[in-house]
Amino acid sequence: MRTLYVLLLCTALALLGQLPAAAPASAAENGEWAVYPAASRLGSRPYFYLSADPGTTVTDEVTVANKTAAPLTFLLYGADAYNTERDGGFAVRTRQEKQTGAGAWIRPARDRVTVPARSAVTVPYTLTVPADAEPGDHPGAVVALDERIAKGAGGSVALGVQRAVGARVYLRVGGPTVPALSVEDVTLSQDRPLVPGTRTSSAVVSYTLHNRGNVTLSPKVALTARGLFGRTLLSRDLDRLPAELLPRQKIRLTARWTGSPQLDWGDVTLTATAKDVRETGRVSFLALPWLPLAVLVTGAAGGVLALRLRRRRALST
Repeated sequence: MRTLYVLLLCTALALLGQLPAAAPASAAENGEWAVYPAASRLGSRPYFYLSADPGTTVTDEVTVANKTAAPLTFLLYGADAYNTERDGGFAVRTRQEKQTGAGAWIRPARDRVTVPARSAVTVPYTLTVPADAEPGDHPGAVVALDERIAKGAGGSVALGVQRAVGARVYLRVGGPTVPALSVEDVTLSQDRPLVPGTRTSSAVVSYTLHNRGNVTLSPKVALTARGLFGRTLLSRDLDRLPAELLPRQKIRLTARWTGSPQLDWGDVTLTATAKDVRETGRVSFLALPWLPLAVLVTGAAGGVLALRLRRRRALST
């Protein structure tokens, strides 16, 4: 049976440091090693911020710091960034995945580096932007992947784990920038008590945020619910949003509405704003107390049936 390897990319905030044997406390690290931009004349920088026109090449340097008491060997590679489906977090592609943006354009001077114990090694890299590259943001990372394969959960030899740490690269390719955002596929699921007033009802609003433009956005979303005659039932700003919604990425999010109406008819509106764009998505709802309604309908049907039986008996006599 072949061993199954799982790659965990521990991509975090990367801050510049100038310590030779260990990275700064806030660098992208996992406790054993860190990856961060090398020192520059401009002083500290939190990430790699690069600008380049199509068809040009920029150079920079990345530092890999070993915080352990033994040498570590890493594979260096460039990776594209994306938003995770679970929470919209910043993540990067694995070494085995196909890179199509910044990850494909980054070329470290060495793709394999051994860092002595409690020391750091700085490696130059180039980033060559294709002549036909689309303008706008192309986020990625320079990743240091540990060559060691650790045992998986429970010490399983069939499930190995490789760990990696990446320093973020924020690349902007010259040309027109077009911010664009949409709110798509808005749905609402209701959880109401069978008997009104026996417990608090609630609803879950689900929606998709889609960055349709070519620049990274920091979206804000407001939720508004209105009932019959335009009454405002709810109005609040939503939290748990991604700090950065990367270009051409979409994520599915939810928001709970506690205390939703048990008897009403209206709509829910989501308004997303970011960088001079404003878009809305809407879904209608109908809240009815199903048990009383079912009793009423059953009673009405029974009454109609009894009336027909009476008429038949009267006609037969």
